[in-house]
Parts: sequence; structure tokens; C-alpha cells
Amino acid sequence: MALEDFFETEVGVAVAATALLASPRVRKVLRRGAVYGVAGVLRAGDAVTSFAKGVGRGTQQAAAPATGATQGQQAAGGTGS
Repeated sequence: MALEDFFETEVGVAVAATALLASPRVRKVLRRGAVYGVAGVLRAGDAVTSFAKGVGRGTQQAAAPATGATQGQQAAGGTGS
């Protein structure tokens, strides 16, 4: 490698990135960000799951009276169709 190769933009960016990643402070920030990111994804997943379960329960509760009314008509001799 020639000396001028060390002054290219790509090499400078790679050296700067390596120096940043080797820094304890930057590694701590990245680790903390990863932990908060994973926690946020887990909480969002819980919220979506909870919402979907609530919608499912609401749908079942809304369908239950209609099903009961149809069965009641059939038992009383109604057409039910």
C-alpha cells in the first residue's frame, strides 16, 4: 500500500468508524440503544397482541346473542332461517 492510499476518503471513513466502535462510550450507547430497541419491539408486540385479543373477544360477544336468538327461535318452533 502506498502512502497516498491512507488519505483516500473510504480509508478515512473506515478508520473513523473503527475508532468509534472501539470507544467504550460509543459501545455503551450502542448497547443501551439495542436494549431499548428490543424492549420497544416487545412492548409494541404485546400491545398488538392485546388489541387483537380484545377484538376477538368483542367479536365473540357480539356474535353470541345473535346465535342465542337463532337457537331460541328454532326451539320455539320458528323458522330460524
